[in-house]
Amino acid sequence: MTVSTADIERVIGRDHADPHHVLGAHQAESGVWIRAFRPDAQAILVRPEGKGAEPVSLHLIHPGGIFEGVIEGAQLPLRYELDVSYPDGHRFRLRDPYAFGPTLGDLDLHLVAEGRDEQLYSHLGAHLREIDGVAGTAFAVWAPSARSVSLVGDFNSWDGRLNPMRSLGSSGIWELFVPDVQEGARYKFEIRTQDGELRLKADPLAFEAELPPGTNSIVHRSRHVWRDADWLQVSHGRAALTNPLSIYEVHLGSWRLNSIEDNRSLTYLELADELSAYVSDLGFTHVELLPVMAHPFTGSWGYQVTSYYAPSPFWGSPDDLRAFMDRMHGHGVGVILDWVPAHFPRDDWALARFDGTALYEHLDERRGVHPEWGTLEFNFGRTEVRNFLIANALFWAREYHADGLRVDAVASMLYLDYSRNEGEWIPNEFGGREDLDAVAFLKQFNEVMYGREPGTITAAEESTAWTGVSRPTYLGGLGFGFKWNMGWMHDTLQYFQQDPVYRRYHHHELTFSMMYAFTENFVLPLSHDEVVHGKGSLIGKMPGDRWQRFANLRALYGYMWAHPGKKLLFMGQEFAQEGEWSHERSLDWHLLEQAEHAAIHRLVRDLNRVYRGEPALWERDFAPDGFWWLEVNDADSNVLAFVRAGAVGQGGGGERRLIVCACNNSPVVRDRYRVGLPCGGAWRELLNTDSVHYGGGNVGNARPIAAEDAPWHHQSHSAELTLPPLSVLWLVPEHQQAVPGAAPATPLTGG
Repeated sequence: MTVSTADIERVIGRDHADPHHVLGAHQAESGVWIRAFRPDAQAILVRPEGKGAEPVSLHLIHPGGIFEGVIEGAQLPLRYELDVSYPDGHRFRLRDPYAFGPTLGDLDLHLVAEGRDEQLYSHLGAHLREIDGVAGTAFAVWAPSARSVSLVGDFNSWDGRLNPMRSLGSSGIWELFVPDVQEGARYKFEIRTQDGELRLKADPLAFEAELPPGTNSIVHRSRHVWRDADWLQVSHGRAALTNPLSIYEVHLGSWRLNSIEDNRSLTYLELADELSAYVSDLGFTHVELLPVMAHPFTGSWGYQVTSYYAPSPFWGSPDDLRAFMDRMHGHGVGVILDWVPAHFPRDDWALARFDGTALYEHLDERRGVHPEWGTLEFNFGRTEVRNFLIANALFWAREYHADGLRVDAVASMLYLDYSRNEGEWIPNEFGGREDLDAVAFLKQFNEVMYGREPGTITAAEESTAWTGVSRPTYLGGLGFGFKWNMGWMHDTLQYFQQDPVYRRYHHHELTFSMMYAFTENFVLPLSHDEVVHGKGSLIGKMPGDRWQRFANLRALYGYMWAHPGKKLLFMGQEFAQEGEWSHERSLDWHLLEQAEHAAIHRLVRDLNRVYRGEPALWERDFAPDGFWWLEVNDADSNVLAFVRAGAVGQGGGGERRLIVCACNNSPVVRDRYRVGLPCGGAWRELLNTDSVHYGGGNVGNARPIAAEDAPWHHQSHSAELTLPPLSVLWLVPEHQQAVPGAAPATPLTGG
């Protein structure tokens, strides 16, 4: 059996799109012909399996390393091994990768080409498999413009000549099954571009990444046995909009360090125990993790992702992260992951110009380069790129049981002129500044996530006035479940940073949020972005002497937890971290030994506990009938008051549940301050941020508070209250009992 010289030369020159056509086993009338490519080998024996089968010597037919021979009378399929000898005495026995057919079928290729392969991660990447009784790893990668692709790794001495891959036609996918490649093997793809350049690339769909500064991909198989079936059953049936959502934002590397072992970061397994117990005790419903997807620079927050399908190895293995997720769920805490489809870094071994062309990014730098961060932007107009990202979102929900994704930097995706000057961007087809491809991608992402993984949460960090970010796509929205309320964050911090003597001039910065509160499903974020880059800590932003600063922070939290919208607090702020956050060191846990900081910690715990137990604070978060103002204009007194109301006939009592929130943002007591009440009878303090329990002055109201039949603030009743300085009161009707099954709302009051 002969093969053309041109085919042989292309294999040797690493320029053959179908090396299986030349190499491997081929049926002929005389038997099975075996052809192998082993540069520098001295001799090759073929050892067929089967009783009585004798080894057959292959003959060198090309000095470049092509060997050939025939096993007379044999028939395919034939199992055999190659016994390769080298002049230096080394000898290797291996199964021939070129004896196996393609590992992807026509349907797989069709779905990839259509951009509809929601399980792309099951087809591309590296997968441990058994084919025809032979164990090994199936490799596949998308590189449509490559002249050839070779697999290199521990198993072939990183020699790109030995394992050329097969092109699967117009799909742009290259694949190869390599027998005996085991779990833990390191590998990369060696890509020959159209101009002949060799590019060594990590696998875009690798499930495990090497610890930096290493950049290799690692063959991975999960062995984790999940134990969170009960959690998933409950969470998948829970409506996030009408349930409590209180998020603790965490950077895993700096939450707490191991002081015994050179102040190293805790591992996923250590965090699984410590963080889950801590967050559960504080009453947060979820944690949100700054990106855990693999990124090359340890001194970062994780937003420069290079391996979208692999968790960061800084803190352990992929299964260690699965154990972390499992443990969090076991403690009743959901996990939201930060996800970064807005940009990716330029590292030459990662996605950038993957096959020698702008494959994942735009060719034109006015679209493909992000000027603010020096990174590259995904080409959302390419179906395969959208497929890569949407399958990735599903991957984290399915393979790691993530409860949601918070999408970073959405504004940078939506606008073609984001961080660009005139002439540095290309208008869309209608002459506008909106990135229509990104808009279509975000809509598809949300439709797929909510359609395929019910119960998951998607949230957008979007800082502009784009309409309908958290509205369904069928109503013209982007389809996110939630949007971070950056306006509320900015205005609220701007107000609280003012000395109380000037707050009268900023009063409506605090109240303006209710002008648009129900236009989106908002999360109120006091995130990591507010305590870095010279901004200081939250406690550091507060004015006044030390007592006033802590009182102001308590009032901020009391106001925030009562305001419509879900809650998010960055780590360390639950005990008033005094120093600005740095990802290079631990939180200042020693501050909890000081009474003032421990008191803030108690307040956050009680805010969460009372919040979760009181449906009025979350049942109607996104409906106008769940909120109304009592006092909105008393700027001179720095006082405002409002009502939060639950759903009609809901909340465990068969009646509408109510909370009145009164805020005194001045440093003086407001005695006999009349506040309207929506119903008569006795009222009581549910929470008082000036309680001595929280480090306050213990000014408050005796129980019960009698609602007088005196209309005020457009309400049927009212009462004269004592408003403590720099404080927030939560009041409820005396007869309003705790919701069955919820945490009891123990009265926490001043004097």
